[in-house]
Amino acid sequence: MSKPLPKPVPESPSGRAPEATSGSPSEPVPTPGSPSGPASKPAPDASRRSERSRRAIFDAALALVAENGYAKTTIEGIAARAGVGKQTIYRWWPSKAAVLLDAFLDLTARAHEAMGGEAESEIPDTGDLAADLKHVLRATVDELNAPVFEAPTRALAAEGIVDPDLGARFTETLLEPQLQYYVRRIEAARDAGDVDPGTDPRLAVELLVGPLHHRWIHRTLPLTHAYADALVDHVLRGLAPRA
Repeated sequence: MSKPLPKPVPESPSGRAPEATSGSPSEPVPTPGSPSGPASKPAPDASRRSERSRRAIFDAALALVAENGYAKTTIEGIAARAGVGKQTIYRWWPSKAAVLLDAFLDLTARAHEAMGGEAESEIPDTGDLAADLKHVLRATVDELNAPVFEAPTRALAAEGIVDPDLGARFTETLLEPQLQYYVRRIEAARDAGDVDPGTDPRLAVELLVGPLHHRWIHRTLPLTHAYADALVDHVLRGLAPRA
């Protein structure tokens, strides 16, 4: 996505730039928020350049947020670190929050692939609900504590509060699909008779992940595997079939 353009446009207080002027004819201009979706089929070389630039922008955004925090990260800084023009970023994303969200989604997908699985996978069903839930919650603890994930996750969570559109997209593209994995696992356990037949799966999931995220986002106490295990034990006692 490297398309250096003349004279940078000042960033507005909202994080948006004025409408971009025409850019280099050598690369396609994707729809904002969808950097991989050009309107017309690009030439192979242009497509490769776009992918290299997209990767450089994602890496730069994640690195700067981790190093400096969200507030001090700017479009200008991302462009400079990535070696692209500022206008390049604004043609593909409306704000630095949108850049960070796409970068984080890409990071998450690559992390899952590196673990040997697909970007999206169901919670394992070994027949032992407690073990399955502890396995997944422990992995969540590790991810939330990992510096590469922690900084962008906190930034997106905070920005999503003041930017409803970003918050809705963050929930729709990342949080809700993950919550549905838990819902389906609880539903399977209910069908198998492992939890009370009157269990509301979505409410049960919120009892599991809600306290985890509360402790993490407010830093009330350390986020540990032991805490994740205790959450599962307490919640499942409440969900146990009634005699």
